Amino acid sequence: MHTAGTEAKAPRNHGLSAIIADDHRMVAEGLRQLVASTFSRTKLVDNGDDLVTASLKDSPDLVIADIEMPRSSGLEALRKVREAGSDIPFIMLTMHSEPLIAATVMEAGANAYVLKSSAGDELLTAIEDVMQGRTYVTPSVGARSLDARTKQLGRLTSKQRQILSFVGQGMRSKQIATELGLSVRTIEAHKYSIMQILNVHSTMEMVKRAEAQGLMF
Repeated sequence: MHTAGTEAKAPRNHGLSAIIADDHRMVAEGLRQLVASTFSRTKLVDNGDDLVTASLKDSPDLVIADIEMPRSSGLEALRKVREAGSDIPFIMLTMHSEPLIAATVMEAGANAYVLKSSAGDELLTAIEDVMQGRTYVTPSVGARSLDARTKQLGRLTSKQRQILSFVGQGMRSKQIATELGLSVRTIEAHKYSIMQILNVHSTMEMVKRAEAQGLMF
């Protein structure tokens, strides 16, 4: 069933808007109810093509998207939105806990990677982090390193240390990207790599772990 353009009538008006992309109507409606206290306006779409169109047209405060959808995937939609120059925060929902998939999604420009099996309170945590300019990855994914070598603390490149320092100063990815002359997508990819190295799942934990290990400068 096509659901693009359906607007929610939330009981509270916070002035924030979100797009929820999922081809399963019941799942989408459940997510809408879950975030109703944060977003007064939510639009539902059920495929990647409509997600791209709605994202670029409406410029929402947040996008919550399933990775696997018809016509084009959530991942493809994310890439197209980033290629169009938009830095709308994206939270990607998935059934896949494989770190390689998480890495691909984060490198494509996602701000958070949350397993559907963990959705609920964890999604709300991810939303809070992302809306504050931080990055979030489901703990069960972050705990499984892409490469055993990256589990060794201190194996950060000079660029990663620089980015880590900026994050510790409270700078957002867009600000860091401007400062370093890089794309927001590249900064997010570096942040994800740092999180993997430090074996943490959020930006806040990343900073705390780095400070504890003396990696900040």
